[in-house]
Amino acid sequence: MVEEEAKSLPMELSEKGGVENNGFVQNEAFDTEADTGSRGEMPKTSVVDVEPVAMEEPVLKPYAGMPKEVLLKFSSQARYRVTREILFWLIIAAAVMLVCATIAIIALSPKCLDWWQASPVYQIYPRSFRDSNMDGNGDLKGIQEKLDHITYLNIKTIWITSFYKSPLKDLGYGAEDFYDVDPMFGSMSDFENLLAAIHDRGLKVIMDLIPNHTSDKHQWFQLSRNRTGKYTDYYIWQDCMQAAGSITPPNNWVSVFGNSSWQFDDVRQQCYFHQFGKEQPDLNFRSLDVQQEIHDIIKFWLDKGIDGFSFSAVKFLLEATHLRDEPQVNKTQDPVTITAYSQLYHDYTTTQVGMHDIIRSFRQTMDQFSSEPGRYRFLGSDGDENIEATMMYYGTSFVQEADFPFNLNLIDITSLSGNSVFEAVNLWMKNMPEGKWPNWAVGSPNAARISSRVGKDYVSVMNMLLLTLPGTPVTYYGEEIGMKDIASENVSEESVNSDSVVTFPEKSPMQWDSNINAGFTEGNTSWLPVNSDYQNINVEIQMTWSNSTLNLYRELTSLRNELPIHRGWMCHIWNDSNMFVYVRELDGLDRVFMMVLNFGEESTIDLKAIVPNLPSEAVIRLSTNFSNTGKAVNTQLVKTEMGEGLVLEYKTAKPVHTMESFQGNCFVAEKACYSSAFNLLYANC
Repeated sequence: MVEEEAKSLPMELSEKGGVENNGFVQNEAFDTEADTGSRGEMPKTSVVDVEPVAMEEPVLKPYAGMPKEVLLKFSSQARYRVTREILFWLIIAAAVMLVCATIAIIALSPKCLDWWQASPVYQIYPRSFRDSNMDGNGDLKGIQEKLDHITYLNIKTIWITSFYKSPLKDLGYGAEDFYDVDPMFGSMSDFENLLAAIHDRGLKVIMDLIPNHTSDKHQWFQLSRNRTGKYTDYYIWQDCMQAAGSITPPNNWVSVFGNSSWQFDDVRQQCYFHQFGKEQPDLNFRSLDVQQEIHDIIKFWLDKGIDGFSFSAVKFLLEATHLRDEPQVNKTQDPVTITAYSQLYHDYTTTQVGMHDIIRSFRQTMDQFSSEPGRYRFLGSDGDENIEATMMYYGTSFVQEADFPFNLNLIDITSLSGNSVFEAVNLWMKNMPEGKWPNWAVGSPNAARISSRVGKDYVSVMNMLLLTLPGTPVTYYGEEIGMKDIASENVSEESVNSDSVVTFPEKSPMQWDSNINAGFTEGNTSWLPVNSDYQNINVEIQMTWSNSTLNLYRELTSLRNELPIHRGWMCHIWNDSNMFVYVRELDGLDRVFMMVLNFGEESTIDLKAIVPNLPSEAVIRLSTNFSNTGKAVNTQLVKTEMGEGLVLEYKTAKPVHTMESFQGNCFVAEKACYSSAFNLLYANC
């Protein structure tokens, strides 16, 4: 009975779902030997008494390295399938949200400032910047040697004035060949090397182009005076009356430099028209062939890789064809005695109908080279004495012309004061078309330097004004160290190689160090004398002075990276005979910069009385006197010395441009708002 029960036990285990343990498997050889050696023997059977309740079915769980069959068994289970599907749709949703957020950010983001808006422009007069070959004249290789100075100033745009091949009358503004470099400045290879070095440093370069006239040595003029083919009408020719050896011009038009603007030519036996010197005949822009020549010149230099042009003397491009006499300023003056440019109203020789169309055509040609990202080609132009006429160079909202006409308002100030500075700034900002970009300059190749024009005590505060106003600042070489004009009596016609009878006190050689000739040249002489103060006013020595004009300039160019100054509102707060005060602020940003600039005598001002919501205390972020930087100042009692400038920084929840009382005093060019939550700018404020 017991034996029958033992025999039936394996069957019961099998029926109850028992699991065979195959954890240890003998190799085949062992199994074969075992089978062969004991084939005739019956295996001994061991009977184990197992309680049925102790036999439970083991649970199979996922484990590392499980085979495909096992993996599929688990993946088809609901708990794994549902989890997998949830994760899949979460990833899809996150991707869609990321794409939507990216599109929204792009759609809401304001237009990025272009290179010509973001950086100050450094204007170089190449003959006076650096002489590399010891002939006393600055050259293109000299500019390349000093590119580190540009980057040291935190500047990324260089403007090089005219260096075309020229007889150098009127400083080379009458080109003999628009397609070549004057040997004084080097070769075309030198220019190409300079351009490559500029771009290697991430800088941009603008060059001058004066399309109104050429040199009388230009091949076009030589062909025109001989009436050769299409060149016959490349210039403006008129018959002149001759009597007793004297020439009677066609009308009373006067040159900018004085006397008649008509010059008789012995070869052609006619008079040609020149708005400037007699060696600079005006081109006839009513000739389509002439216009095409200028377009070809533009393309040539853009193909070389330059980043923009400054077009000069463009208001003179066209003259009235009727040739009537221009009206006299003093109608009682004897017409025979009129010799000065200022004695006539130039109604028929400037800003004629069609002139802006020509500039717009230049813009269209340049736009053909602006399609590549990051390679926008800048077009600047000079302006007009009349502010309304100047603003027309911006073009319209539909037709673009110049990116901006150069603004000389701050240079033209005749009597420096807080009031005069405010008037110069306000005149431009009030008249500038909506959405256009302003620019400022405090020095140029055609004006006395700041130190000589308004006094050395005001150099730093003028630079502070220049670099904290909205828009693009233009710095003339040497103004960053406070260079002065050289004495006019030291500049003779002989010393400038008989370029002109005028003198050039503002074009003296750049003062690099305390060595002989201020480091401008290693030769024995320079084309103009170096200023006698060069041992105390030079780049090398000012780099070591913490309170120098140069170091303040660098601090100011760095400050321009701050958002409120980079592209924020500008609100005029106060002006009087001594002070000019304004703020720079940005929507959404509680940090504000207030510029307190003294252009007169020592002064004390209560700013809190003018701006009621102003905090009682502000921090001096920058001062023309470096010892004051970082100090706290009571806004009810802000004291400044003569020529001192302060950049105050404070926080407020009520910016000035939102206050009703200042609504008419605030301007913004490229409006943007700041989101502190996302740390980004957006356009729709």
